[in-house]
Amino acid sequence: MSNQKLNILFLTYQGGLAGSTFSISFLAKGLADKGHKVFIGIREEMPIWDLADYPGIERIPMRIKGKFDFKNWCEIKEVVLEHKIQIINPQSSHDRYTSIFANLFFGLNTKIVHTRRQMPLSMGGVLQNWLYNNKTAGIVAVSNPVKAALVKLGIRSSHVKVIANGTPKEKYDHIDQAFVEQLEKKYNIKKGDFVIGCVSRLKEQEQILKALKLIDQPVKMIFAGISSEERFERVIKDISVKHEVFFEGDIDPKQVLNYYKLFNVHILASTMEGLSQSLLEAMAMGTPVIATAYAGNLDLIEDGVNGLFFEDGNINELSQKIEQLRDNKAIRDRLIEAGQRTAFDTFSIEKTISNYEAYFLSLLD
Repeated sequence: MSNQKLNILFLTYQGGLAGSTFSISFLAKGLADKGHKVFIGIREEMPIWDLADYPGIERIPMRIKGKFDFKNWCEIKEVVLEHKIQIINPQSSHDRYTSIFANLFFGLNTKIVHTRRQMPLSMGGVLQNWLYNNKTAGIVAVSNPVKAALVKLGIRSSHVKVIANGTPKEKYDHIDQAFVEQLEKKYNIKKGDFVIGCVSRLKEQEQILKALKLIDQPVKMIFAGISSEERFERVIKDISVKHEVFFEGDIDPKQVLNYYKLFNVHILASTMEGLSQSLLEAMAMGTPVIATAYAGNLDLIEDGVNGLFFEDGNINELSQKIEQLRDNKAIRDRLIEAGQRTAFDTFSIEKTISNYEAYFLSLLD
């Protein structure tokens, strides 16, 4: 590995309570720890602002109001020139454009590398494909399915580098047991209760509720990250078994990991994951996972080895997988052991950081 130190500017106009926010912060911190100069253009009111408060990272307030935000073009130019930025790594849609336009308009001659953390639903047509293929140094996809989707939409395969998300082992060393006990009292969790968890912003959680209708033995269901909606309440009213369902809404990022200590199983019903941070967290915390057999989940989970899959929309299959984990401790134990190896070895944050570092350096060479 070269001893060259990089000057890197991360950009995102998002940075809310999502797995991608944590992934960006882990990457920025890891590169800073390696001695690279890391700058991050973000909104001060977003959770990522506090997460990026770290030695070696300089936070720069940026609004990034849209693709053609000329003020942001100027902000990017000033940072690039003042700090001799070599790599700009935009993370979301607006800043993917503003970085390119700033680079072109001001002749900055800086390497731009986009990161795609979710499945792309569409591309912006011929112009966007041309910009992405010709005016970026490359695109990082966090999983092979994300790369395949980008290629299908018109991005050259050779232009896309797969670098998976990772999770840092040390973040699991500080579980707040007192807070866990408070949660157990809040939900009246007793020995023998079967607790299902879902830590996620709004995705396909309705499928989980529909699966509960097919399960006879009462369970406790905790949704962390979303509030109840009318469509959820309609499903709940039709459930004859006395399941207990809790909607926690937004939760403090510092308390997220404590919730996994409550769960006997974590379910992610989603078709948009690039590579799920919540699944990695559950695996690391020793919680068996069930997920939609779709998108980045296919890179993360080997069905029956470190987790279980269900087909998107197949409610019967999902309910069967829940009952399988509820009734079979041997399977749970096997998934827990393999899941922790997946989180800490296969998808370690050290691998993610080293792969980004090597890729960025190769582009400069």
